[in-house]
Amino acid sequence: MNSVIFVCLGNICRSPIAEGIAKQIVMQRGLHVKVFSAGTGNWHAGEPPCKNSIEVAHKNGVDISHLRASQITKKELKEFDVVIALDQSNYNDLKNLGAKNLYKLGSFGHYNQDVPDPYFFNGFEGFDKVYEMIDSCVTQMFEELA
Repeated sequence: MNSVIFVCLGNICRSPIAEGIAKQIVMQRGLHVKVFSAGTGNWHAGEPPCKNSIEVAHKNGVDISHLRASQITKKELKEFDVVIALDQSNYNDLKNLGAKNLYKLGSFGHYNQDVPDPYFFNGFEGFDKVYEMIDSCVTQMFEELA
């Protein structure tokens, strides 16, 4: 695997967390893998990750404050060896765009479950839970695909 992109809906909460965790793993293990994230929608293009995502990542030793949201394009999909959707809806959208080597992040250690949008939980606890799931799945992904 030379490159991977993590894709959620708006690219401001789940996929930037996955990108940050993956970049940290790449650095710690001395791997040569390009890591990116994007959203299927363009509502937040150019914006930083949401405050709670930045905070939960920072709390876990990962800095994602410099990342900016972008929308994935059909052309860009061809540039990545591995495409990781954070949930089934994004998986379906990416499949319709022609994504190859497409996986759902939850298939790496979480029984193919969706990584839920943390905004559907009450308060910051949802971000903690989502962070833990993403961390576990991204780590397992590198074990299986690297």
